[in-house]
Amino acid sequence: MAMVSGVVPASEEDSMRLSMVRSYGNSARAVERRYGFFMHIAVLMIALMTVANPAWAETTKPIKLVVLGDSLSAGLGLPAQDAFPAKLQKALQAKGIAVDMINAGVSGDTSSGGRDRLDWSVPDGTEGVILELGANDAMRGIDPDLTRAALTDIVGRLKARKIAVMLCGMLAPPNFGADYGARFNSIYPDLAKQFDLPLYPFFLDGVAADARLNQADGIHPTAAGVDIVVNNMLPTVEAFLRTIGEQRR
Repeated sequence: MAMVSGVVPASEEDSMRLSMVRSYGNSARAVERRYGFFMHIAVLMIALMTVANPAWAETTKPIKLVVLGDSLSAGLGLPAQDAFPAKLQKALQAKGIAVDMINAGVSGDTSSGGRDRLDWSVPDGTEGVILELGANDAMRGIDPDLTRAALTDIVGRLKARKIAVMLCGMLAPPNFGADYGARFNSIYPDLAKQFDLPLYPFFLDGVAADARLNQADGIHPTAAGVDIVVNNMLPTVEAFLRTIGEQRR
């Protein structure tokens, strides 16, 4: 009768039972080794995912954004999926950044018009507003002091609601003269400095006056033009959203 680990089986049945125990122990150690290996791989994968996706973007709750603007945001002359907010949301999603985007662009709206509809255009729960207003003010030659006052009021009211604001600048057309242009063009950098806002200096940068990227009116971008606006603005928007994400912590 053989001895195993100092135990003397009392019968053949005991011997078989002991053999099974030894076999199970070996199997358990093998499972433990495999488990440890897979856990190591899982930890490595999580680490790589953390590097690929910034911590501020790792959330099950999308950031709630509103684009408050005019026809440049509304997407005049374009299908809904080609409007600036829709394309911006798609570009952000491609980077793993989840946003709930509301297109609050109204064609023909001035900065004063945006101010008048601010409360119902920007619902409760909004975390950030991309403010794109002023193009119609400049095209109509509205007094820059009125534009400045309306935009200042919009920003101040949003700040009072604890809503972050990113400002999109606009440039006056040259037909109203250099003095008008200087007064109008200074509005956006001044507001950005006054309220410590992220500023994208000119919404139509890289698109304005390029017939290939504008519709027949020469004012509103084509879908390809919107792509350029989104690509150019994306780093500024990402930095803006990063600030909102960090404030959630």
